[in-house]
Amino acid sequence: MVESEAQGRLPGIRPVSVVDIGSNSIRLVVYEGLSRSPAVLFNEKVMCGLGKGIDATGRMAEENVERALKALQRFRALSDQARATTMYALATAAAREASNGPAFIEKAEAILGCKVRILTGEQEAHYSAMGIVSGYHDPDGIVGDLGGGSLELIDVEGKRIGKGITLPLGGIRLSEHSNGSLPKARTWVRKFMKEAAVLKGGTGRTFYAVGGTWRSIAKLHMEARNYPLHMMQGYEISYDEAMSLLPEVIEPKNIKPSAYATISKSRRSLLPFGAVTMQEVLSIMKPGRISFSALGVREGYLFSLLSEAERVLDPLLTAADEIAILRARSPEHARELAEWTGRMVPHFGVEETEEESRYRQAACLLADISWRAHPDYRGLQALNIIAHSSFSGITHAGRAYIALANYYRFEGLNDDGATEALAGITTPRLLELAKLLGGLLRVAYLFSASMPGVTRHLGLRQSPRPDVDLEFIVPAAYSGFDGERLDGRLQQLGKLTGKRLAFHFES
Repeated sequence: MVESEAQGRLPGIRPVSVVDIGSNSIRLVVYEGLSRSPAVLFNEKVMCGLGKGIDATGRMAEENVERALKALQRFRALSDQARATTMYALATAAAREASNGPAFIEKAEAILGCKVRILTGEQEAHYSAMGIVSGYHDPDGIVGDLGGGSLELIDVEGKRIGKGITLPLGGIRLSEHSNGSLPKARTWVRKFMKEAAVLKGGTGRTFYAVGGTWRSIAKLHMEARNYPLHMMQGYEISYDEAMSLLPEVIEPKNIKPSAYATISKSRRSLLPFGAVTMQEVLSIMKPGRISFSALGVREGYLFSLLSEAERVLDPLLTAADEIAILRARSPEHARELAEWTGRMVPHFGVEETEEESRYRQAACLLADISWRAHPDYRGLQALNIIAHSSFSGITHAGRAYIALANYYRFEGLNDDGATEALAGITTPRLLELAKLLGGLLRVAYLFSASMPGVTRHLGLRQSPRPDVDLEFIVPAAYSGFDGERLDGRLQQLGKLTGKRLAFHFES
């Protein structure tokens, strides 16, 4: 088969696929490759409900098994069509607990042509935690992964992962065991929460919520507050916000019916049971915040296959550098700016935190990805691409900072209607830093003609002149770059920062 001549894919890696056989859904995800920040080439799920009926009969219902096997046939064909070189298949609570699980797995392996790894509850918790480690910068808290058949809980601190536990509190199981009664479900949850000693070590830390039912609860919260950025990864709410929201999910009074439009019908019936479980978890743990993760067992499993050298890479900077390779005029120039701006910002009285430094570097790596757009729309395109890309290792406030810095880089340093929504979810300090970075990039891109090799030689110092605060030192070899438009950009930066700025061209 002739491959496409398209250049929108990273060189040197080949697609891999993961089939995730869960108690509620079965999903195929084809990734661009086994890498630190893998992009998704294809993603499809089928709500097979394999966990339905297990609590009462101990077996997966035959009609659900047949539906699952049919889905797996399609997934095998799709994986081959996507040119996946390796398929990894994982199965969780339903397959490991049902009496007809072994027979189902045998048929699944024959269809998929690969071994299906049946995860123990402890392994499921471990890979969920690895998913959090792969997608968050220096995580610290308790990971909770709510599936259809079970709830896994595990402590994570940086790269350290504790010992996980699994509880029979998945949404399907909880609904069936209680015969649809929420008070009975709560009693059942509380019975098993006595085994969740891990939660007591999470006070004031972060609760990382994994699983489709809990992500659906976060979607309702986004709709209720008209949140402008519909990105699940890293969406955070406070403990108090969560405890106000969850009763509404259990017995809706103020949530508009239209808010449920983004949630599948098969998922909606499980939301109250997921909310009851989260309520009980949070009441014991008392975290400082809840962060919802789009990454879980699948991503954690792939992360476990990487070398140690790959695991320690920053997921945000890795992804930003890859997008620069795919879309920028010069990735080398983007990297040059990441280094150069790091040397410049202290001169303007800014002492960056580690997090702010990461965001600034990512913003520089992404600063030229919209150059092919019409000049009037480059800023808006950069804003939209960055705000809506599937980055990990970043907060929503940080994502807004990176997007806004690149909007300012093209459109100038004033806010307008296009910036209002994102400016509302970042912090005042990050908004200030975004404008400073945007101003520096406006100078650097005009000075360098968007190509590498020049900006790195542009220095900055306190000026000996009484009418100037800071002056950019330009080596004599670049004296030909002097010009009115360049000076205009410099004065914009000066007005923003309250500094009197000038170029000093060495002779």
